[in-house]
Amino acid sequence: MQYTLLILALPLLSFAVLGLVDAKWKPKVAGTIGTTILGIITILSYFAAWQYFTQYKVDGVYQKVIAFDYEWLRFNDLLHINLGILLDPISVMMMIVITTVSFMVNLYSLGYMKGEKGFQRYYAFLSLFAFSMLGLVMATNIFQMYIFWELVGVSSYLLIGFYYTRPAAVAAAKKAFIVTRFADLFFLIGILLLSYFTKTFDFGILTSSNANVFAEATSKTFMGFSMLSWAMALIFIGGAGKSAMFPLHIWLPDAMEGPTPVSALIHAATMVVAGVFLVARLFPVYVVFTPEVLHGIAYVGAFTALFSAIIACVQTDIKRVLAFSTISQIGFMMVGLGVSGYGGHEGVGYMSSMFHLFTHAFFKSLLFLGAGSVIHAVHSNEMKDMGGLRKYMPITNWTFLIACLAIAGIPPFSGFFSKDEILSASYSFSPAMGGIMTFIAGLTAFYMFRLYYNIFWGKEFKPATQSENYHGHGNTPHESPFSMSSALVFLGAVTCVAGLIPFGHFITSDGVPYDIHINLTVASVSIIVALVGIIIATYLYRKENEIPEKLAKTFDGFYKAASHRFYIDEVYLFSTKKIIFNNIARPIAWFDRHVIDGTMNGIASSTQWVAVKIKGFQSGQIQQYAYVFLLGTLLVAALVIFLI
Repeated sequence: MQYTLLILALPLLSFAVLGLVDAKWKPKVAGTIGTTILGIITILSYFAAWQYFTQYKVDGVYQKVIAFDYEWLRFNDLLHINLGILLDPISVMMMIVITTVSFMVNLYSLGYMKGEKGFQRYYAFLSLFAFSMLGLVMATNIFQMYIFWELVGVSSYLLIGFYYTRPAAVAAAKKAFIVTRFADLFFLIGILLLSYFTKTFDFGILTSSNANVFAEATSKTFMGFSMLSWAMALIFIGGAGKSAMFPLHIWLPDAMEGPTPVSALIHAATMVVAGVFLVARLFPVYVVFTPEVLHGIAYVGAFTALFSAIIACVQTDIKRVLAFSTISQIGFMMVGLGVSGYGGHEGVGYMSSMFHLFTHAFFKSLLFLGAGSVIHAVHSNEMKDMGGLRKYMPITNWTFLIACLAIAGIPPFSGFFSKDEILSASYSFSPAMGGIMTFIAGLTAFYMFRLYYNIFWGKEFKPATQSENYHGHGNTPHESPFSMSSALVFLGAVTCVAGLIPFGHFITSDGVPYDIHINLTVASVSIIVALVGIIIATYLYRKENEIPEKLAKTFDGFYKAASHRFYIDEVYLFSTKKIIFNNIARPIAWFDRHVIDGTMNGIASSTQWVAVKIKGFQSGQIQQYAYVFLLGTLLVAALVIFLI
């Protein structure tokens, strides 16, 4: 399967042509090049998936296939860094997700980004991101993953800050870069610890569950935990930063300053699930050797899911509602991994987490692209500027509704099947965990239909004057062009049928196919809870009324706190500016300028002063040299006579 190397090479080539070649392409040409290349690698990915799942099963277990391997750096006989392509169930699944969503985003952007400055640059960045993300999921070793991990961060920074003339976009790009780099430092330390004790970076060796590999790391302890536990916890922190887990979630809502198709690609379907993929890649290590860390991941995921779902219930910017929804759904995936065992029914959590990653990619990218279609029509992100749009945008309305039903967990849409399995695994782990996750599922249904009704139902936006009608962009909103609506229809169709895939036949914790059995009790409870959430949202938001405003006033303190994201951003700003900058950075800067620089400047000044004073000795006058020589000779002679 060496042709899979093309899946990496082609987007890199697209980036080089669009971004590095000094040519002024017409927007249509640049968009066509980027979209065509993404279409080609999408076809190659589907072919690779078909070939892998039909030909690489031995004794009922899917095998790991090294399609390409090149030794890049060798430190010693045991420790070296290779660059290669690893194909296994989860990497093949991620290839499908990344290429499919990337292709839809490229196609959608032909219409959405039309007329924008930097069109060619935009498509170059999309190609760079696709290359980086594919390299991350196809990595054969953890250090190669880290290299592409950082490239993904750079790509995200460039795309979030695409509108570099807007201060908010620049600030959001810097915020995302700084927060994720901070988390990546822990990731790197974890990699170095893990490789130091195991003497390998290779995923094949690390996930073999060979106790001998981890013998030294498990035998040495620090503060009551093994070094392996510390290493795996640090690695998870890196994943938590990329996947916006609490308290490293603060960058994701602000990242919505980037173009909406970028939000669909990076901040809904691909990059933000990199942390989930990382935990899944190293799952055998977590579940066998560090179960305490795995359980910690479950608790962090559950808290993040609840925290962000509450905030999503009160946001008014439609992209920020979807941003907090994404954080909540990633929390679901982390919980699925954290509560999972290994193999068979015990591994349902792992399988359901990967299943939810797969289904979520399609319905959440559909939601973001649907939001982009709405923004494209009304030129605003705020719900107050919307309402009644179902009459003007029927395709967007129906596809958005399908995605809302899917994320709410209503059968037969895809989100029901994957979320139901996570809930089943959660109840098996702990009734309390199952109850909390079910409650969060109800909140999800509520805030998604609050969003849906505020956009497509409710009170139709009426401008104060005709000139202000839809912010000066036309008399009435309209359906998006074909390039945009076709992407919505495709993703809507996938959302309808993706849940019917026998996912357990392809991806399980131990590689052995598993038949999914729906727990009717859990499913019934989750459906009822979801319907309750939808009914409440329908009652409050389908038609204009004063109840939501009265409820906000009744719970004024909590409502304000939630709408301000519980002031977590303010805590970070206070901690960095008032404590770190003023009490740590400023004294260090003073010491650097006055003590370090002052000492060096003093040495330089002293040297210069001495040089000025003695430069006369190098005047070039022979008479002066003879005089000094004679004087020195007499002094030496006098000293000798005195000593004798």
